[in-house]
Amino acid sequence: MTDTFCLTVNGARHVLPHPEDRTLLDILRSELKLTGAKYGCGMAQCGACTVLVDGRPARACVLRASRAANCQITTLEGLADAETGALSPVQQGFLECEGAQCGYCLNGMVMTATALLADNPSPSREEIRAALRHNLCRCGTHLEIIASVERAAELLRGGAS
Repeated sequence: MTDTFCLTVNGARHVLPHPEDRTLLDILRSELKLTGAKYGCGMAQCGACTVLVDGRPARACVLRASRAANCQITTLEGLADAETGALSPVQQGFLECEGAQCGYCLNGMVMTATALLADNPSPSREEIRAALRHNLCRCGTHLEIIASVERAAELLRGGAS
């Protein structure tokens, strides 16, 4: 076993101490100081810890960091434009439509919606609901969340602001 391993997060390569059995969420938050992904349930049930691994939503609270070593990892912090700070269309949609209340589910909703819209830039409400069905919202902002994803889709298609 080597003493270090590499993770590519938000386009940057990081050489880190070997994770042993540590989760990706622990490495992201403790080692890389990326706190967008939240610890919620610790059992991959709530979605608060969602990141994109090779473009697909993954629950970082149960994913062993060593399993992500050869993957492209995107966190909430990696969605905004690195040079200008401009929000991604999904982040902008959530901001405009007030799709967040307490913030518990926000990371998972945004990351899952990002993956959905990468695959399907014009989802129906039913497709949005299906994509987000495993992300729990404590505040009941479901209507605003759906509207946020619809607005993000509009922005991605070049819709007016």
